[in-house]
Amino acid sequence: MVTVTPLPARHDSGGLLIINAAVVTVDDTATIHDPGWVHVVGDTIAAVGAGAAPPAVVGQAERVIDADGCALMPGMTNAHTHLFQTFFRGLADNKPLLDWLRTCIWPGAVHLDAEAGYLAGLCGMVENLRTGATSVLDHHYVHVDDAIDDAVLRSANDAGVRYMLARGWADRNYPPEMQETPEQVLSHAAGLRDRWHGRDNDRIRIEVAPLLPWGCTDDAMKETVAKTREWGAGTHIHIAESEEEVRLNVEERGTRHVEWLDELGLLGPDMQFAHSVWLDDNELDLIAESGASVVSCPVSNMFLASGVPRILDMRSRNINVALASDGPGSNNRQDMFEVLKTTVLLQKVHHLDAMALLPGESIEMACRGGAKAFGTEDQTGMIGVGRKADLVIVDLNSVFLAPVHSVESALVFNASPANVSHVVVDGRVLIDEGNVTFVDENELLAESRIAAARVFKAAGVESRLNR
Repeated sequence: MVTVTPLPARHDSGGLLIINAAVVTVDDTATIHDPGWVHVVGDTIAAVGAGAAPPAVVGQAERVIDADGCALMPGMTNAHTHLFQTFFRGLADNKPLLDWLRTCIWPGAVHLDAEAGYLAGLCGMVENLRTGATSVLDHHYVHVDDAIDDAVLRSANDAGVRYMLARGWADRNYPPEMQETPEQVLSHAAGLRDRWHGRDNDRIRIEVAPLLPWGCTDDAMKETVAKTREWGAGTHIHIAESEEEVRLNVEERGTRHVEWLDELGLLGPDMQFAHSVWLDDNELDLIAESGASVVSCPVSNMFLASGVPRILDMRSRNINVALASDGPGSNNRQDMFEVLKTTVLLQKVHHLDAMALLPGESIEMACRGGAKAFGTEDQTGMIGVGRKADLVIVDLNSVFLAPVHSVESALVFNASPANVSHVVVDGRVLIDEGNVTFVDENELLAESRIAAARVFKAAGVESRLNR
């Protein structure tokens, strides 16, 4: 098993000071301090300012990072992914959603074990950090071995990421090994909450995640959502990802997806609807009235040819929209910079309007929209005094970005994970001068290749790893 080192200590005394950066605050007025500075003490942003940092703050800082030529932005939230699919990328390209599930995801998932779950999770955490995602909402639905859930949570604990395990489930129309009764779902979720929820300064959280309407019975939905609301937790579900799925629901239940949830009395602000591509006007109105969040995954929707989400109509109704990569099995990467760019470009070309969506709006959805979907809207997603110190430094001094006339434009249209120099989560520096601070990446990748080959050999899925 790969060796991880203890997470770096926070700067609890004099603090961590970042100076000379273009500070993209993502506050209510989209303020950018260029240049500016941010002072972090412990896990919290203690001060933010324009120009040079006060000498007194400089003098007391335990560490100073000179971010001259860089942008400093809030950590983004990857608000819908499946970390176990880190081992699945490239295995089922060029297939629509339902074929993709049947030919790749299901055969491989039933052979996942705890070791593979841990390594896939840790690889996925590193990938997310490198792309500026400090919070990860993981719709994890592979429980063929009860130990897999704890293994993935252990990877989040070891990586220092702000992490939500949305425990997925289905009680029909899924491989038998992956189906559960509502009693099993709630029993296992309660155990995970007892062991993990609130761990490490509330950095790790647990909620429940019905997979998708055609995989869940009405009674199971009502029972699980009622219990999670007793816990004060949210519910995460795939909604209207493909036109075919909506058609199936209309044929069986006589309703579209959001209408179905409304008839069950389940809509509410604690719900996150992943994808939400094929929604009609009534469904958008229902979501707006309920306060639920939509999590858009534009790269995945393009990859699987699922369609174009109605982002402009959602925003005009004040629906909270978060952004996400989706799992690496249908992307094939977790790159939030790619998501930022694709979100904007897809709306421009779909509406034939160059002004359809602007770079700052994409950043706001990835930061503040994601924080709201995650349940930390008052803590993360913005650089401000009293907020959690979840921060990303992006080096703009590159032939791929410079000269920079607009920082927001450079972040959305030019930046990539290669430009991320530092990542801070909860006051800990997890990426430092481009280096991961808690694990040897080469060792992690070597162990992951071995584990992935074992899983897919057992599944009978052809891969260059198990030839």
